[in-house]
Amino acid sequence: MKIAVDAMGGDHAPREVVRGAVESARSNGLSLILVGQEERVRAELRAVDTSGADIEVVHASEVVEMCDVPGIVLRKKRDSSIRVGLQLVADGKASSFISAGNSGAVMAGGLLILKKIHGVDRPAIAATIPTPHGPVVLIDAGANVDCKPAHLLQFGYMGEVYARMILGISRPRVGVVSIGEEDSKGTDLTRDTCDLFRRTGLNFVGNAEGRDFFAGKADVFVCDGFVGNVAIKTMEGMATAIGQFLKEEINKSALAKVGALLAERALRGVKDRLDYEEYGGAPLLGVRGGVFICHGSSSERAMKNGIRAAGSLARCAVDMEIARSIEARGHAAPNAAARR
Repeated sequence: MKIAVDAMGGDHAPREVVRGAVESARSNGLSLILVGQEERVRAELRAVDTSGADIEVVHASEVVEMCDVPGIVLRKKRDSSIRVGLQLVADGKASSFISAGNSGAVMAGGLLILKKIHGVDRPAIAATIPTPHGPVVLIDAGANVDCKPAHLLQFGYMGEVYARMILGISRPRVGVVSIGEEDSKGTDLTRDTCDLFRRTGLNFVGNAEGRDFFAGKADVFVCDGFVGNVAIKTMEGMATAIGQFLKEEINKSALAKVGALLAERALRGVKDRLDYEEYGGAPLLGVRGGVFICHGSSSERAMKNGIRAAGSLARCAVDMEIARSIEARGHAAPNAAARR
């Protein structure tokens, strides 16, 4: 099993990407293919200790910039690290692909080069959120803004598989993000989606409000990409604000500073649990093979953890399980709903 890594993607590429890749290869026993401008990639490899790391380099002369238009750049930059890396997966030379580069180009490339899983109309991003009750999945986190009930149903199947196979939850509870727990609350989209879920064999718990993300009501929260992206970024902003509030309160008195020193280990633990770098990024579910999207500002640590997660996608064959789940339990329902 080999993981193709976009060595040129992200704000701190190739340095942080290469260093994270080396650490992940050594600590997680993964075989990696670094895809990018060979001279620059090898220069970074020479700057670190690569002993025990199974890494090869595949040259890609072009780089997709963050400002590039996804659909256009894939046609114009045919030798970009994103396109070459995805093609390695399509050709069976790698099991999954990971990038901290232009996420729109990664998504477009996944559709164009890897193709959709049978039974999936739209791939979706599955974000993992840390909560006091354990990690939960939010899907879609930004890939699809305008959705139909059939699409959200498919997101539910994909999120359920991911929670079961990657997070280790034996029978994930699935909820639809809405503005109230009553069946009558929400939009036509959420109400019609709930009707579809009730006809499936999934462990469906009904509507889930925003506060339920951290209340342990569900393990998989389903919504369109607009709602999901706003929710994720609100959570990230709130986590940062809480950290700032704590710093301000601690600095107000000497006694508070002493208390902070005594609680330093606990405070550091909370910070680590809220840190997105612990998960590295999020998978794009619904395409053949594994695709993992990282934050553009990913550091060495974030890339290390993201590559580990991309390895889990491939090892567990999540894409094949999604296809099986939709075919066995929900293939007819999405098609019927799509005609509504």
